[in-house]
Amino acid sequence: MVCRSLLLCLERAGHITLPERRSLPYHMQQKKTSIIQTELPLFSDDTTPLQGTIKQLGPFSVQQVRRTGAEKEYKNLINNYHYLHYCQPVGEHLKYVIYSGKRPIACISFSSAPRHIGCRDRFIGWDQNIRRKNISLIAYNTRFLILPWVQVPHLASHLLGRMSRRICSDWKKVYNHPVYYLETFVDTERFAGTCYKAANWIYLGKTTGRGKNDHTYKQNRSIKAVWGYPLTADFREKLLNG
Repeated sequence: MVCRSLLLCLERAGHITLPERRSLPYHMQQKKTSIIQTELPLFSDDTTPLQGTIKQLGPFSVQQVRRTGAEKEYKNLINNYHYLHYCQPVGEHLKYVIYSGKRPIACISFSSAPRHIGCRDRFIGWDQNIRRKNISLIAYNTRFLILPWVQVPHLASHLLGRMSRRICSDWKKVYNHPVYYLETFVDTERFAGTCYKAANWIYLGKTTGRGKNDHTYKQNRSIKAVWGYPLTADFREKLLNG
């Protein structure tokens, strides 16, 4: 997908001419959601409400499931209960399922960061060349789901806090380099970002609503709030120097 995007950019710039498209990309097919849901049935239909406090339902087990047998469970839960459904990440990424006992209660994932976010880049203070060099030191929270039958006050912010304490070491194990900063988008038409605020993430501003490959300079999608979380006190120094 990364190579395909590069080829499309080269064609738009007039450097190459690509052959006629033979089929639509998978993500553009109208029946994408129904296809995925057919391929990924639920592991369990146990939707018995889980209620109580964090202390009553804990301790929770956080499992990194990428490249494990439990990865399919993550895909099932995200596709069936997250409003964006499941989409295969491109580049570096990790996927987690959080359990209370043997029952899953939440899913969260992180991937390679978007190459350019204006308010984030201004907050860090890097220029284009440094950003290109060190963008891999940022992880982007692509999905966060508390399963709908789980009703536990403050659970979302609690889990965000737990993830911030382990994501760097997990990233090192899989990709042999650390991450020093987390970020995410929150759809302002749906959510207020309350759990990120409660977990001490920093509100940085809003997206333009144009997407990463826009050439029209017109809004073509919903505006997203940008939230960031430094993993170290000297994150700027690490992101600027690598």
